[in-house]
Amino acid sequence: MKKYIYILAGLLLVNGMAFAQNKNLKRVNKLFEMRSYAEAAEIYETKTRNQEVLQNLADSYYYNTNLQKAIKTYRELFVEYGDSIDIEYHFRYAQALKGVKNYKEADKHLSSYYRKDVNSKVFFESLEKTTPHTFKLEQIKNENSNGDFGLTFYGDNKVAFASARNAENPSYSWNGLPYLDIYSATLTNENTLEAITPFSEAINTSSHESNAVFTKDGKTMYFNRTNTNRKGAGENRIAHIRIYRAELVNDIWTNVTALPFTSNAYSTEHPALSKDEKTLYFASDMPGTFGGFDIYRVAINEDGTFGEPENLGEDINTKHREQFPFISAFNVLYFSSIGHEGYGGLDVFRSNMVNENFDKPVNLGSSINSSLDDFAYVIREKDNMGYVSSNRSGYDRIFGFAREDNILTKYQVEGIVQDKNSKELLVGSLVTLFDESDRVIQDTLVGEEAYYLFKIEPNKKYKVRGTRKAYIPQDVEFSTDSQGKVQHNIYLSLESYADAEERVKENEKGDVQVQLDKIYFDFDKSAIREDAAITLNVLVDLMKKYPMMEVEVSAHTDARGPDQYNLELSKRRATSTLEYLVSQGIERARLKSIGYGEMQPLNQCIKEGICDDEEYDINRRCEFTILN
Repeated sequence: MKKYIYILAGLLLVNGMAFAQNKNLKRVNKLFEMRSYAEAAEIYETKTRNQEVLQNLADSYYYNTNLQKAIKTYRELFVEYGDSIDIEYHFRYAQALKGVKNYKEADKHLSSYYRKDVNSKVFFESLEKTTPHTFKLEQIKNENSNGDFGLTFYGDNKVAFASARNAENPSYSWNGLPYLDIYSATLTNENTLEAITPFSEAINTSSHESNAVFTKDGKTMYFNRTNTNRKGAGENRIAHIRIYRAELVNDIWTNVTALPFTSNAYSTEHPALSKDEKTLYFASDMPGTFGGFDIYRVAINEDGTFGEPENLGEDINTKHREQFPFISAFNVLYFSSIGHEGYGGLDVFRSNMVNENFDKPVNLGSSINSSLDDFAYVIREKDNMGYVSSNRSGYDRIFGFAREDNILTKYQVEGIVQDKNSKELLVGSLVTLFDESDRVIQDTLVGEEAYYLFKIEPNKKYKVRGTRKAYIPQDVEFSTDSQGKVQHNIYLSLESYADAEERVKENEKGDVQVQLDKIYFDFDKSAIREDAAITLNVLVDLMKKYPMMEVEVSAHTDARGPDQYNLELSKRRATSTLEYLVSQGIERARLKSIGYGEMQPLNQCIKEGICDDEEYDINRRCEFTILN
């Protein structure tokens, strides 16, 4: 009896522990759903490490940029549950790996995620030569700096930014820092913020405020504010973000209202104004987005009302996050994205407006983007200066930058391919770029304008070659070293073999052939006679003069004799001719032999007995057709 009592007590104890575990797990899962990642991570660490716990623990570390712990937990998750893990964890694990610059391992997970090869090293090398600008960054000096970001132009000599420096604010459960407020300041020539002052209580509340943007007259402000409403369960417990507008009346900010297209059901954030102030750009996860957050724009009407928000489309937006838009005076859209290929975390991209639409985004490169988050980019393009925010040092910090043209994009060689004599454009010619080791770097078939262009690099030697069937190839060597040029314009003028050599002619079928004296063979033989060798030596000399010339040797018979016999005889004679050329030093790879028998007569002597000997003799020949 006691035995059964002990068993029952044990079962009750196990069930009680399981109940307690499930109850506590529900509590920490609610914290995770509410994005209280710092607190959630502490509790998950005390739980039994099943798949759900490992997934949420890894994500909690990832979203708080605790990357080493995130990587360690993701690795444990993939080792234990690799086959059953949702594909999105490959993406987040890869981003965590990028954050510590382990691109090789990150590429493996991104290749699984995208189901195609991802090679970050190749992408970075290509980007350095194509991104239009380079940047020199300097961190803004800022007393009491604590989680500062989003510096924006404000009047002639003022700036505004968001900061978590107010220790009297409640702590944000995501990262444990105080809630954000918006501040104004002046920025000295030494990149130091002075006279830092919080905006009034009409703007800064007990919730988050950030990302202020102002009209040119300084009388209207748009900014983010996080709702305090956390009603509901699951995702509905998230405090969503709305864009507000405020007006400056008698030097007091007032009439603070949420924009009409915002909602308590989704977030709208990061407002940006077009130069004419008729369009507001912003980020949102409203219904209809492609991913986590998309970039939108909305018309601002003359009466102050708004049109319908327009998603900028899948060229700009991905299934992940696109945020922090900024539209420059030159109608260039800058934004941050984790979905487009980059260095890790949010990277800054640019896209040009063309006919009211935006072209394919370009990553701004390693001189401004890091392996962590880079965002809130603003620029005065006419001055080539601006500001960007980044958490590359562990906390959000503001950097000023000076922008210069990327000299690597200026290194190029271009030109056209034309006939040396007629000046006709040689459409379809092949142009090949070689390095100093004669290794092919790039090649292209020129189009209707016979134009080619290759991007090249500084301090290197190159060779560009133009080739075309029946033309003499042309090589031009050039350098981009200290004595060389950045840009090269090289016209490739190809001369046809027919123009260069009297013996080369084009026949009625358009084949370009080397015209030699007739080669004779002994009856029913294929051996090269002495007189034939003298004739063939003319071709040997020509092929040595043009070392890239390739030739087809073809042998033909007349119609007298059996068809199959004539075919085999012509093959032997063509082969014998080829072997003689090889014996005289012509590379075998430049030659091709073929026997046609009696299949290609030059006259109407297609049967035995219908022509005299001289007419049949016309068809007994060897031909030498230039293939290249």
